[in-house]
Amino acid sequence: MGRPMGCGTLVVLLVLVFLLIGHGNNKSTSSRTSLRSTSERYHGVKMVNTSNTIVLDNGLVRLTFSNPIGHVTGIKYGGIDNLLEIHNKPTNRGYWDLNWNYPGQKSRTSIFEGILGTEFRVITSTEDQVEISFTRTYNVSLPQGVTVPFNMDKRYILQRGRSGFYAYAIFERLEGWPEAKVDQIRMVFKLQQAKFRYMALSDTRQRFMPTAYERGIYGIKLAYKEAVLLNNTGEVDDKYQYTIEDKDNKVHGWICTDEKSPVGFWMITPSDEFKMAGPFKQGLTSHVGPTTLSVFVSSHYAGNVSMNFQQGEAWKKVFGPVFIYLNSAHPGSKNSITSLWSNAKQQMLEEVKSWPYNFTESQDFLSSDQRGSLSSRLLIHDQYISHQPLHSASFAYVGLAPPGEVGSWQRESKGYQFWVQADEEGYFIIKDVRPGNYSLYASVPGIIGDYKYEADITIEQGSKIQMPDFIYEPPRNGPTLWEIGIPDRTAAEFYIPDPYPTLSNKLYIVSERFRQYGLWARYEDRYPDSDLVYKVGVHNYSNNWFYAQVTRDIGSGTYVGTTWQIQFELESATHTGNFTLRLALASGSYSKLLGI
Repeated sequence: MGRPMGCGTLVVLLVLVFLLIGHGNNKSTSSRTSLRSTSERYHGVKMVNTSNTIVLDNGLVRLTFSNPIGHVTGIKYGGIDNLLEIHNKPTNRGYWDLNWNYPGQKSRTSIFEGILGTEFRVITSTEDQVEISFTRTYNVSLPQGVTVPFNMDKRYILQRGRSGFYAYAIFERLEGWPEAKVDQIRMVFKLQQAKFRYMALSDTRQRFMPTAYERGIYGIKLAYKEAVLLNNTGEVDDKYQYTIEDKDNKVHGWICTDEKSPVGFWMITPSDEFKMAGPFKQGLTSHVGPTTLSVFVSSHYAGNVSMNFQQGEAWKKVFGPVFIYLNSAHPGSKNSITSLWSNAKQQMLEEVKSWPYNFTESQDFLSSDQRGSLSSRLLIHDQYISHQPLHSASFAYVGLAPPGEVGSWQRESKGYQFWVQADEEGYFIIKDVRPGNYSLYASVPGIIGDYKYEADITIEQGSKIQMPDFIYEPPRNGPTLWEIGIPDRTAAEFYIPDPYPTLSNKLYIVSERFRQYGLWARYEDRYPDSDLVYKVGVHNYSNNWFYAQVTRDIGSGTYVGTTWQIQFELESATHTGNFTLRLALASGSYSKLLGI
């Protein structure tokens, strides 16, 4: 069997009572430099600076960093001396890295580069808050390809009374610097595999996980290295099964279920304004290691969305802050998993409510009073789906993103994007937008096409723009004669086969079954001799339209494209002339689409 779906695959969306000891947010104040109210019972933040390490300690959490590189080498919390994997080298515990390319590079493989600081600075140091910085300045005299042409500033913040810490980074290019292509930027934490065995991504996606050791001993490699069959459990483990759309990727992490020290480690992302390619892009989260990620730039799942910088192009962006939240339960607690997860979700809501933070010391991160807002309503004008001339764009996703063409936000990777979901009546307000010029885009569930407002919109500091209603007229030449599927940016309504019994992941037996490994090979089981033929008026897309148009294995590692047919009659058509076939689809590769 097997090949990953990303290889020559067309995914078709066709429309034809115990106490938690976690100390979280309190109400924010209006000043950038003032902190949330804290109790005098909490220790002040202390810093110890040696030639090789920096230690921050607030009495709840103790953080250890390498100096001046800026790796997180130790996190002490909840009675555990180090939550990070002590058997790893200090350089392989908590770190930032990226993948990039440059013109003329001989190898097609991206260059992997750790983000290593060369200078340590104390940004602010009081008993209420310490913010530290590890910077690396690009050396323009270096030959091309030695290091990515960025200035990079990694920041960490520890506050009084907070069981966790904030992390963010500022990336910058100056005019005149060489061109480069950046495929990935991320922050990584590798936890103790002897302690953290339970992973939680959402209410329905959580389980005890195999360890990295078990993957190495029992894992049989499948179609790609990230997917293995564990012969001790009979299950598949694959990190790509644990992705989440950015709009939903707010909290994920791990739980140590040791009765003596039940502890949770959580990555909280309060905003996706600094992410790329819009709210529907899938991103990696946590996976076997145990590893927890915060991915800021990634070319996974969205085609060519790498950051491409031209010769001389200047640019700057702030990634984050994100909050690494730690919570714990009393020893011997019977329902520690449920309670730690519930508390982590509550803390996530507090962080979202407090966004944008007002305590960061970088002037590149703007607080709420330095931003603006836009509010309006989106309506649909389509006489063929409503007797009313206008109807509400219910629960539409509406966003401000850098100016571009219709749908360009899906490939935009360098700027900031600000997305919200409208209410049932189509009303929306986009708050805390950084000043700048934007296009307004929208995607409406159940309505084909993408909306883009005809003019750019300028957001200024302090502005509160109230726009007249936006009217979206979906592409249409006449009434719909038939359609296959729902234009909602998923393939959930189509036929999703059962996984092979020997290649399943019990996490997806009931919900999100499309995440099971090897489903692409089920196409050949269902259509062994000829390709799919769909008869309009006879077939039902839930049973007769395979969720992805895949290739066919003809042996010897050779795969060929498949040709699907749609057969229909127009007995009810009253007019002669041209008819339009509209497609809404996602593609894993460039392909010839259809012939009529």
